[in-house]
Amino acid sequence: MRPVYMISGGITKFAKAHPEKDFRLMVKEAFDYAMADVPALDRREIDGSVCSYFSDHFTRQLKAGAMVQDYLGLCSKPSRRVEGGGATGGLSFQSGWEAVASGRMDVCLVMGFETMSRVNTWKGNEFIALASDTNFDFPVGGFYTGYYAMMVRRHMHEFGTTVEQMAKVAVKNHANALHNPYAQSPARLTIDDVRSAPMVATPLTILDCCQMSDGAAVTILASEEAASRLGAAPVLISGVGSGTDAMRMADRPHGKVPLLPHENEADYAHLKYPGVHSFRGGRSAAALAYRMAGISDPLRELDFVELHDAYTSSEIQTYEDLGLCRYGEGGSFVDAGAPFMPNIDYGLEFSGENRWPRIPVNPSGGLLACGHPVGATGLMQAIFAFWQLQGTIEKHLGDATLQLPEPKRGLIHSHAGTGTYITVSILEGV
Repeated sequence: MRPVYMISGGITKFAKAHPEKDFRLMVKEAFDYAMADVPALDRREIDGSVCSYFSDHFTRQLKAGAMVQDYLGLCSKPSRRVEGGGATGGLSFQSGWEAVASGRMDVCLVMGFETMSRVNTWKGNEFIALASDTNFDFPVGGFYTGYYAMMVRRHMHEFGTTVEQMAKVAVKNHANALHNPYAQSPARLTIDDVRSAPMVATPLTILDCCQMSDGAAVTILASEEAASRLGAAPVLISGVGSGTDAMRMADRPHGKVPLLPHENEADYAHLKYPGVHSFRGGRSAAALAYRMAGISDPLRELDFVELHDAYTSSEIQTYEDLGLCRYGEGGSFVDAGAPFMPNIDYGLEFSGENRWPRIPVNPSGGLLACGHPVGATGLMQAIFAFWQLQGTIEKHLGDATLQLPEPKRGLIHSHAGTGTYITVSILEGV
């Protein structure tokens, strides 16, 4: 297995709708942007591609990936489609990594898109709900806001998590997005704004939930030799991990918490795990990625995280799965200000608790504020991590506010269903 580097990326603006563009044109715009950032790369040197999109229903087109491959002028090179619910982008990124790490390709294009505006919102939610068990969950009202409302209710019961803590996540991510011109929903919010928004599924208001979107994203991965030859400013993909879990939450057995290197059994002596309050697949994905990247204490060895915040509640749950804090401490982690950018005024007061160092989570704005065109989302996370580690945020966004000082290592996290597929990838500056 050989080292794999990310050498470029490009995205379109994520928006409620791009009626003037079909999926091919959106990917082409992102592709052209990525290619322009590595001028020495000729498309003839791209050995193949991975195409990421969640649902054929939104495009009303089977084999859309082949159509994109043709539109980019990459026929007759190898290509394949990857699909895995909300984790589609993260899975495709790791699939591209595998193509280069194995030696099958020297340069691999990973491209993703979704055109969710082509259907009404209620129909889009129905299509998304097809990613639950259609024989069991779906007939009893299985829309995802309902699942996540149930899970956070249990988190609140077990750990004392509050709706105000959830609202702070929305305030954070929407405020970060004010500095991201690619984001769909930048906004300056207050806790009252979030809590007084229309209720979707108690306790989740509409501002606790991400939105359906149109958009595309492209990453270019390369071997060490190719990255050097092309004169790129590469970022190393130093760790990859993924995990799965039973589709139906009722089928998930209880057992001991899988420990990360900095934890011990005494931390969780009385915790019933995973219950419906935690994502066992996310813990497995993190453990594998940390082991590969040589990370023993993620909170102190990572500089930032871009994670799958489809709901404010799932961001808090994921802090715990990734080991940024212990299970049950996610709400306190928010109150302490640990996942907030150090240089942005959010209009919030923090508890002053100093158990955790500052580790910005979702500097980009995350899914809550950027939007969630599913096949592009995990790739968007990779692109923002790449620009962050390159130190090129100002170049690409026209605003340096989101640039961290000398970041060395970041984590991206993609999540499907109620934690059925989850990926974690570690990127490092070189």
